[in-house]
Amino acid sequence: MPSEPDSACAGAATPAGSPPGETPSAAEPTLPVAAVARRLGVAPSTLRTWDRRYGVGPSRHTGGRHRRYGTSDVVRLELMQRALLRGASTAEAARFALDRMPKHAAPPPVTPLPEPDTLPAEEDAAGAHGAGLARFARRLSNAALAMDVPLVQQVLAESLTTCGVLDAWDGVIRPVLDALRADTSDGAEAGHLVEECAYTAVVRAPPLVGRPRNARPVLVGCAPHERASLPVYVLAAALAEREVAGQPLGARLSGEVLVAAVRRSAPSAVVLWAERASVADPVLLTRLARTRQRGRLFAAGPGWCDIALPAKVEPLPDVRGAVHRVEYVLLGGPGRE
Repeated sequence: MPSEPDSACAGAATPAGSPPGETPSAAEPTLPVAAVARRLGVAPSTLRTWDRRYGVGPSRHTGGRHRRYGTSDVVRLELMQRALLRGASTAEAARFALDRMPKHAAPPPVTPLPEPDTLPAEEDAAGAHGAGLARFARRLSNAALAMDVPLVQQVLAESLTTCGVLDAWDGVIRPVLDALRADTSDGAEAGHLVEECAYTAVVRAPPLVGRPRNARPVLVGCAPHERASLPVYVLAAALAEREVAGQPLGARLSGEVLVAAVRRSAPSAVVLWAERASVADPVLLTRLARTRQRGRLFAAGPGWCDIALPAKVEPLPDVRGAVHRVEYVLLGGPGRE
């Protein structure tokens, strides 16, 4: 990665593999914690926590109190952040980054550190679409950590319009939410902001289904006591993009209300979402299966993974799988892309 040293860089770091205290090489630029945090879109305290807990801080010490990040250190953190954006836990992402670039490995050729709104090329990149998702994820994370509500709303709207509901969910919204929730020091309020704004953005995203391809609606609801209702609205919005009419039901509905809704609406399919096993109730599925409606019944979400399901109830592990399976079962295949 060839380059001139970043103008924000000052000082120098000891080359990788050199003993602590050895005279640093002037060839490699270094950055302070605050500058690296800005580039990655995280708080400085998050970088210090990652260093303390997972060992992904600067590879070497420099003179003075403050530690500085070299090029290889920043690339290692970018590897970790990309793993987080793909759904890895913080510990898993740190192990991945350290495995790919051990601290005592020779650093890559010196290059300018990338601008905050760009991402290094992925070895397994899926082209411009994948890079666009990564840029949206970076912008969303930055805006959320800055508590910039208008920018969070703008990025969410742009990603949903540009990429579609499913790709925006899998490549932008869900990974950023997971990464912020994993950041116990600074991410809680930012994650709450993204989640609240995402509800509104996802509901607004799909066009109204004027002439649905399904004769009867798909009822999509949460298991009783399930608080994570955002996937329900994402699923309904993704179906609407495919001209499949759905009726999302929010969180905190009782089993009685769900059974009554199924009896009244006679849906073509019922998708019951559970994020946690503690709320996944197979007895409710049995009650829903005994209603007079002839639609299909699906148990969607990770909460059902280890639950014994009643006969004729099909498990669906995630939102994307649920959308494609429901569309295929009801209509025999995908509609317009």
